[in-house]
Amino acid sequence: MAQKIILDCDPGHDDAIAILLAHGNPNIELLAITTVVGNQTIDKVSRNALAVAEIAHIRGIPIAKGMDRPLVREVENAANIHGKTGLDGPVLPTPTQSLSEQHAVNLIIDLVMSHPEKTITLVPTGGLTNIALAARLEPRIINRVKEVVLMGGGYHTGNWSAVAEFNIKIDPEAAHIVFNAGWKVIMVGLDLTHQALATPDVVQRIADIATPVSRFVVDLLDFFGKMYKKNQNFDAPPVHDVCAVAYIIDPTLIEVKQVPINIELTGTHTLGMTVADFRYPPKPCNTFVATKLDRERFWDLVINSLKTI
Repeated sequence: MAQKIILDCDPGHDDAIAILLAHGNPNIELLAITTVVGNQTIDKVSRNALAVAEIAHIRGIPIAKGMDRPLVREVENAANIHGKTGLDGPVLPTPTQSLSEQHAVNLIIDLVMSHPEKTITLVPTGGLTNIALAARLEPRIINRVKEVVLMGGGYHTGNWSAVAEFNIKIDPEAAHIVFNAGWKVIMVGLDLTHQALATPDVVQRIADIATPVSRFVVDLLDFFGKMYKKNQNFDAPPVHDVCAVAYIIDPTLIEVKQVPINIELTGTHTLGMTVADFRYPPKPCNTFVATKLDRERFWDLVINSLKTI
């Protein structure tokens, strides 16, 4: 049976490809796309979600706007990576559908509460503000959600600071709520996503599909790659958020390890750090970290989904 997911995102180049993977793979039933402030302002990332849906002909699922700021802190975005629109590079179409009238947090709650227990996976690929608020507003969803597979954090690696990853650092209080709620959390962090590089051979395989969707992805990766080279000196860009969706489609693509994870909320130099405790014997916990990617099979999965679209 297809895995039912709610994709909570802040498109974002890699978020856009994650949407395409979820839409194009038959093992995923995409129930909703919800947006949250992150890579750009909430208005920009929400419009980007509609634009991606337009390009991929995604119809019949709600796309709902969520929180426009973190729980406590001031808004930070990643314009240095994603540009002024959040999806700089390709020409974006004018959306022909509208955002849901329902707030993203309420939509998440309603979908989880209206489906059988343990049938919906939450897939946050941006800051965790929407997910944290949903858990606080309706705590019953915690036991009903199958699992939370999130892109964020890193047990050895940071990018928004020496030790903290962007999605966690922009709203560490929300991350603290999500990681400690009691549901199963799988952290697909930078240690894993930096293995998912869109190298020139991969980009060529995508270009060879020769469809409007594949050309859109090539344009995304061209801009994304230039910004990653300029700002982080990567020779090829990592498609972070795609990895979280890929794990749900085929968990054998990604090795995970069960370890306790806590979020640093007060450190002067370590705010937003995802502190993973690898000591032995391990403490009982509901949290897992992704460690190793089967890169070849991962890209086969992505490319097959783009061909399907």
